[in-house]
Amino acid sequence: MLLGPLVAAVVLYLILRWVVWEPKMGASPETVSQHALWVGAIGWMASSLQGAMNIGIIPAGRTTNPVIGPFLVTPETMIPALAWPILGVLGIHALGQVSYPRPKRLRRKASLHVRKIRDFLPRPLAWTTLAIFAAAAVFIAWTGTLRAYAPLPYGSLGEDPEGFRTIGGDGRIAGIGLAAWLGTALVVLAAGTWAVLLLISRRRQLEQLTDHDNSMLRTIAMNRLLRTVATVASGLAIIAGNFAARPDPAAGSMSWTNFAGIPGMAVLLAMLIWAPPKLAGPAGSKARLANPAGGSHPATRLVVSIGAALGVAAALPLLVGVFFVPAIMGAAAGYGPPGFVALVTLLVLLVLAAGELLLGRNYSAPEERRSWPRQPFGPALLTTAILALLIFLAALVVTAHGNSLLGQDGGWIPSAVLSAAGVAAALPAFFAARFRYGIPGAPPGLDGALRAITVYRIVRTLAAMLMAQAGLLLLANSRALAAVFGTSPAPPAIPWWPASLAGALLAAAAVVIAVIPVGKFAGSKRLPARRPDQDLVT
Repeated sequence: MLLGPLVAAVVLYLILRWVVWEPKMGASPETVSQHALWVGAIGWMASSLQGAMNIGIIPAGRTTNPVIGPFLVTPETMIPALAWPILGVLGIHALGQVSYPRPKRLRRKASLHVRKIRDFLPRPLAWTTLAIFAAAAVFIAWTGTLRAYAPLPYGSLGEDPEGFRTIGGDGRIAGIGLAAWLGTALVVLAAGTWAVLLLISRRRQLEQLTDHDNSMLRTIAMNRLLRTVATVASGLAIIAGNFAARPDPAAGSMSWTNFAGIPGMAVLLAMLIWAPPKLAGPAGSKARLANPAGGSHPATRLVVSIGAALGVAAALPLLVGVFFVPAIMGAAAGYGPPGFVALVTLLVLLVLAAGELLLGRNYSAPEERRSWPRQPFGPALLTTAILALLIFLAALVVTAHGNSLLGQDGGWIPSAVLSAAGVAAALPAFFAARFRYGIPGAPPGLDGALRAITVYRIVRTLAAMLMAQAGLLLLANSRALAAVFGTSPAPPAIPWWPASLAGALLAAAAVVIAVIPVGKFAGSKRLPARRPDQDLVT
């Protein structure tokens, strides 16, 4: 049971070490900024409590099929549902602190100052997080006063010769039992948060950074940790609200609303927009990279405008597709959703290819030497693309095997064919960037930087496409995955919830990858820092 998390921790540690590593330096302000972003993003993705939302609820009218999902009413089922998200968040942030490179100098600068949590703690966010924890604790304690309900099987009750009323509903365990488990989870989350904050404050200094940057890096880490745990704490309160909102089936009421979700959504939005401070580089420039040198050059302005065109190319089919959802979902042989993703990918890649051709036509000259970037994109994007490819291939293999077990051998073919077509569609844009003539009169490094931006956008698009296709595979073939991984000999008649949840998370990850600006995953040696008056390259 612990082998999987242990392997995941080792893989995550290696990925974070790769992200933060800088050749010949060990680390730099740019790579540690990317490292902090990755720790925060991965920790946020691991914080989902969706699988624990129905803790304490006794379903009515359903069989205890372990393929559909266990009933979360016993310690054997409730503990894993609560423990993995909480321990995952704390473990990821702890791994983020221990994955920084070790000192390389023979002599290290000693410091007699004892670093304390309060020296780096973002006070407004800390007080907000404390208030969220306190409110969640009070609400969970109140939930402990609620009584249990017995489930009532669903059925119809005739009120008159022509009318029927549906009766039945889910039951719930005693509130004291739920409050005990949720309260324990909240205490573990609070204690673990304090331990990780202590680890952040006591972690060794990075010799590649100044004292000010080291302090700022600790504040950034605390900001990302507190935002995530505040969201988890509000999630525990939402679980309690879901429990409290359930009506008594014997009373005849079947409608209910979880009003705790409203403040929970407010907490989620607030934590999403509560941005951490920016880490400054050696010269005080922001570590978030954006435009290349020569920001006033017409070629640079064209590349920036291409970023806006990419957003239109991706958003327009999404808006139009809303009106054709039934047609997309009902397409023959399951080609609808994968084909829609491939269409969006194709439009984005066509815009990139057209932009490179326009750049070559207007600003390039045959006599100018081509300048190819030494590192078109940083290790973070490379890692993302490799993970997206591996996840897609794994989903493809498992889906094909599951479909063969069910006697349905074609469920994986649309995603495989259309993903291969999407990768092939990236070749024109890549070749247009690779073989475009140089730009005469451009500042040193501008031509290579513009090519790097195009290559970055191509790889980012393909990574998002593969992640989205993997998510669609899991969502559309959940019964096939249940046949492979389920503990029941017969697959469920309804979608298997672990596969559906994993598919939704992969689809969300695809959206995140697609909208991350160029500077977030850029190679540290490729582009200089953005001036305050320059636009962000997307």
